[in-house]
Amino acid sequence: MRLLLFCLCLLGGTAGAAERVVSLAPSLSEMMLELDAVDLLVGVLDGGERPAELAGIPSVGRYGNVEIETLLSLAPDLVLLWPDSVGAAQRQQLRQLGLPLLEVRPQRLEDLAEQLEQLGRHIGRERLARERAEQLRRRLRALAERHAADAPLRVFYQVWDQPLYTVGGRQIISDALRLCGARNVFADLSQPAAQVSLEAVLARDPQVIVTSQPPLADSWKAWPQLQAVRNGQVWAVPDRGLERPSLQMLDATEALCERLSQARRDAGVR
Repeated sequence: MRLLLFCLCLLGGTAGAAERVVSLAPSLSEMMLELDAVDLLVGVLDGGERPAELAGIPSVGRYGNVEIETLLSLAPDLVLLWPDSVGAAQRQQLRQLGLPLLEVRPQRLEDLAEQLEQLGRHIGRERLARERAEQLRRRLRALAERHAADAPLRVFYQVWDQPLYTVGGRQIISDALRLCGARNVFADLSQPAAQVSLEAVLARDPQVIVTSQPPLADSWKAWPQLQAVRNGQVWAVPDRGLERPSLQMLDATEALCERLSQARRDAGVR
């Protein structure tokens, strides 16, 4: 299944709903909040500012580096893992320890609904998860219909500058662009995060450049030969929630769609 890489090894645990959950990704911590399940969280991996509701929950490290001993001391009966949130060596270590892992990597926005339902089953929040998942699907259908006839825009999404990183076609942000009637100019790349050259960006000449942070946008002024620069269409993503695949990502996607619609209006295209 595209959405789920699933390994559930309940060694020493129960066959029922999980009661002690450790989240190893900020997006999965948000998903627990969206299922009203903060009471089940006994540990979280930090990355960026925490939601207030998670203030008192023990940390098991920071994004990219899990404190394994701390995690084990919390005796979780379910560990939520976004594979990219920790390094390959630690992912392998977690699997070898026989921890009860639920690994998820949604590649499309519609995958989030399935992920939510899957998580709901494991933590005893099935009904709420189904309700939230159906709300998400309805909003996705409405957004797709709203932008189905939009003129496609070629977009370069910049993650970082030194080195220059973007998202590939299998990364969920690329799907958000598609839903907004845009096309990731590096959609042909299979890596979720891909290093590219400045020359490659110049060759693909995007109509819009979206950066993950405002300071990254200024450097593109040095390249006026780019259509996006000439037309003033280099700007930071309107909502950083686009980078956290949980239910709130749909709000961020709607903000992105509106900004891209404004870019079409500015360019006189429909």
